[in-house]
Amino acid sequence: MSEFASSSIAHAALWILLAFSVASWALIVAKALHTMRAGRADRRFDRSLREASDLDTAARLTQAVSVEGPKSRVAAAFFRALGPTAHGRDASTHGKEDAKDLCERSLAQRIRKERRTSESGLAVLASIGATAPFVGLFGTVFGIIHALTAISHRASASIDVVAGPIGEALVATGVGIAVAVPAVLAYNFFVRRSKSLNADLDDFANDLITLAQQQDFQLRPEPRQHKASAPAAPHRNEPAREAIA
Repeated sequence: MSEFASSSIAHAALWILLAFSVASWALIVAKALHTMRAGRADRRFDRSLREASDLDTAARLTQAVSVEGPKSRVAAAFFRALGPTAHGRDASTHGKEDAKDLCERSLAQRIRKERRTSESGLAVLASIGATAPFVGLFGTVFGIIHALTAISHRASASIDVVAGPIGEALVATGVGIAVAVPAVLAYNFFVRRSKSLNADLDDFANDLITLAQQQDFQLRPEPRQHKASAPAAPHRNEPAREAIA
């Protein structure tokens, strides 16, 4: 292999590792910001939902949420599924089971979407963490080939001639490890965070189903405020009635 080809491959490996590093850190920062915002929104929603003593109060609090989080989106999907069956439905056992099945399917679908959102990008981090050391080793191999070729052209094998090129070739391996370690650590953290979120959403969905069962999957309609109607004024053209003596 020519000296130019081995040198080009070694430099290409370093550029690939640089691209891996930029991609992994950009993904880590984006996932960290998304995780913090979701956690903050869930904590705020939990504090407001503790005030809900019944299903109707929980539905109104869910509609009043300004910043959506995973739990508020799950609750919104639950009440959307409950809405068409909550009013005008018979209170029989068959009707309750139909409402429960519909709500459970809606909750499961929404939780799966939240799981896919929380796990997005993790495959990229796992791939970078797994392949970056090998890319670095690949660059080191061709760097050593380039170094040995240059040493052979000098016709000298002294330590001063050998140490410099070999040391430069080993840089690619160090860079590959430096790229892989943050990606692997971030992957493990976000996987653990995703599993914890999924468990919390499952528990939250069970709490919603339990709360709905206590009220037989019935939402009470909001009371309407009736305005007091003013007495109608006599028409201008209506003839005045004579008083009966």
